[in-house]
Amino acid sequence: MPVGSICLIRKNGKLLLQERALGRLGGGKWDCPGGKLQPGESLEECVVREVREETGLTISAPELHGSFEVYFGPGDEPHWVVHVFSASRFAGRLQASAEGKLRWFPEDQLPYERMWPSDQHWLPAILAGHRVQATFWFDENAEKLLRHSVALG
Repeated sequence: MPVGSICLIRKNGKLLLQERALGRLGGGKWDCPGGKLQPGESLEECVVREVREETGLTISAPELHGSFEVYFGPGDEPHWVVHVFSASRFAGRLQASAEGKLRWFPEDQLPYERMWPSDQHWLPAILAGHRVQATFWFDENAEKLLRHSVALG
C-alpha cells in the first residue's frame, strides 16, 4: 500500500493548490502538492522533496496534522495512507511541473467543487488548527465518495 505526504502551503490567508495534470491520479482536480514516500525516506523528507519537485519551493519546518486512509472500491487494506503537513515558511520561486499548474486561493474561497470530494471533510478542520484522523471510501473509479469517518484531535 502506498504511503504519501501532502502539504498545505499557506501564505497571507491563501493556500497553494495544484491542478493535477490529466492522466494522473486526481487528474483535473485541485489538490495540495505531495506524493509517494520513497524507500528509506521519512515522511518529512518526502513532503519536502515532493513540494520542491512539484512547486519549486523549499519548505521549512513542516508541521504534521494527522493522516487519512483511502480506499478505492472494496478491500480490507487501504489503497493509500496520506500524511498531512502544513508549512508557511518556504524559499524559492514558484514553478509549475509536469504534475500540474499552481495557484494561490484565499482559504475561505477554496474550489471544493473541483477538489477531491473528501477534502471538504478534513481540510477546513486542519486550516482551523485541528489534527485529523480520517478514513475515506471511494468507488473503484476514485470519483464518488461513498462514506467517510473523520476524528478531530
